[in-house]
This record gives sequence, C-alpha cells and structure tokens, in this order.
Amino acid sequence: MSGRKSKLYVHLLFWILYYILEVYLDFYWSRYQFPDAEWQTRLQNTLILELGYLLIKMPLAYSLLYIYEKTGIRKFFTYIFYGIIIIVAVLAHRFFTHYVIYPYIYKAVETLDGKQPSGFINGLVAFNSFMDLIFMAGLIFGVEITRQKNILKEQISQLRSEKLDQELTMLKAQINPHFLFNTLNNIYGMALKKADETPDAILQLSKVMRYNIYEATERYISIDKDVENIKDFLQIQQIRHHDLLINFNEEIDNPSQGISPLILIQFVENAFKHGVSETLGQSFIKIDLTLNSGVLHYQIENSKEERPHGNSTKIGLKNIRRQLELLYPKHILTVEDKTDRYIVNLMMDLNDTTRL
Repeated sequence: MSGRKSKLYVHLLFWILYYILEVYLDFYWSRYQFPDAEWQTRLQNTLILELGYLLIKMPLAYSLLYIYEKTGIRKFFTYIFYGIIIIVAVLAHRFFTHYVIYPYIYKAVETLDGKQPSGFINGLVAFNSFMDLIFMAGLIFGVEITRQKNILKEQISQLRSEKLDQELTMLKAQINPHFLFNTLNNIYGMALKKADETPDAILQLSKVMRYNIYEATERYISIDKDVENIKDFLQIQQIRHHDLLINFNEEIDNPSQGISPLILIQFVENAFKHGVSETLGQSFIKIDLTLNSGVLHYQIENSKEERPHGNSTKIGLKNIRRQLELLYPKHILTVEDKTDRYIVNLMMDLNDTTRL
C-alpha cells in the first residue's frame, strides 16, 4: 500500500471513530441538559452539531499537521503559527456553539450552570472549547506520528532485508564457483584417462548446477530437495575418490520443511576441501541428519591427515558461520579438530529464522 493510500485510510478511519465517540459523549450529555426532549430529537441534534464541529476541527488538525511536517516543532515561529491557528479555531468553535447550536438546534439560550446565560466569550466556555480542540489535535497527532513511525520501521526493515539478501548472495557466490571449477577439473582428468564414469559425472554435475542456478535462488526450499542435492554432490565425489567410504543416515519427519538452500552442502564441501581430499590413506565421510518437529540435528565426520592444516578449515567455516548468523541466529555449531578427523555438529530450529 502506498504512503498516500495508507494515510488516507488511516485518517478516514480516525475521523469515523472520532465522530462516533463525540456523538456518543454529546448524546449522553444531552440527557441531563435537555431531560424533556425525546431521544430521537436529541440524537438527530447530536449528529448535526458534531458534523458542524468536524468542519472546524478538521481544518485545524490539518493546518497543525502541515506546519509540523513543513517546519518541525523546534522552530520559534512554529509556536506562533500554532497559537494563531488555535485561537482562530477557538473563536470559530465558540461562534458555532453560541450562535448556531443553541438558538437553531437546541432552541435555547446557552448557560453556564443551567441558569446564568453565557456570553460569546468568557473564561470558562473558552477553556472548554480550547480543551475540546486540543483533545482532538492530540489524537490526530498521535495517530499520524504513529503511522509515520510504522512506515519508517518498514522502510528500515526493507533496507536491512535487502542488505542481508545482497550479503547472502555474495556469500553463496563464493562457494559455487569453487565447487564448479574443482569438479570440472576432476571431470577433465577423467576424460583424459577415458574413464567409464565420465558420463555419469557430467550428469551428476548438471543436476547439481541446475539446483544451484534455478532452485537455490529461492529464499527457502524443501529440505528433501536440499538433501537430494547433497547426495548428487557425494556421487560426484564418489566417482573421483574410488576408495572413499560414504555413510549417509537421514531421518526426516517432514520432507517439505523449508530450509535456506546451500547451507548444509557447504559443510560437505568443506569436509572434502580440508579433509577427505587431503587424506592419503583410507578416506571417509559420515553424515547424520535428523529433522524432528522442525529441529535439525546435523553431524558430519570426515577423515583428515595426522598433520596440522593451519587455519584452513577455520577459513572454510567462516563463510558458513556468517550465513548461519544471518539466517538462523539461534543455531548451535561446534567443530572438533581431532588427530585424524573433523567432527562438525549443527543444531538449529528451521522454524526460527531471521525474517529478511
């Protein structure tokens, strides 16, 4: 909804509710001021006079709002303008009350206490008119300021969402080219050797790239599709590493559960980049994935050489950690760097996400 339409609808609703409130209060008051009048007559009179008051209050309200929006409330002349407008509105309010409502609608003389006639202007009636107008002005200011603050919050939220979306896109883009280039190099090596597995590797790569290009662009995707993509990736690695032992266990109670794409596979890619691919002997990777009532438990255990790798795996996980902070801020991620293996444990509630 555009800003103008929002303002129109909010203000229209305000004046309708305000009119109903004023009609109710004035109708209730007329029971004691004119106890002999029939309720139909009192209601009719109340509806008419409150419409008349609106013709005074609405110009006052929007004059004050216009000055507020154009000059702000801290400038000296703003208070002078406010004072002039309110004085004019009080005089108009008193004129309408004293010379129209009482003689033509109530068909009576305006009094202060039910006995003493009231003049056009005196301290008490002027104060009553002033308080009636200030009460209305306070309400309309409160409504408009609240509306503007809500719009500002929406704009800030949208800018924040766009910024995080751009950051996530950049983070994901850092992963995909790396995987693509390495896999193409592997397939190239297989082709030079005229390996029989080359066509299968190309087919699996096409499935993974199709997922990355078309499906992974969505903000959330069903977890079964994300898991299928991991399996395709593992099949490519299985072709490359003939002696690789793969153990993939999964228990998913809701295959349609939404998850941010390419989060889980990055742990697998990292396992190969900084572990399996560098293992000289028997290499292995074990994946346990459990999803129960939206809570994901994800563990990856992979082989590595019994030699220091510096900060290689920390650098690989830095990207993943940042994405998790943006998407699932309440996640729990632990990494165990043992002598011959890495163990990564991730737990997160897929329903508790940052609404980008």
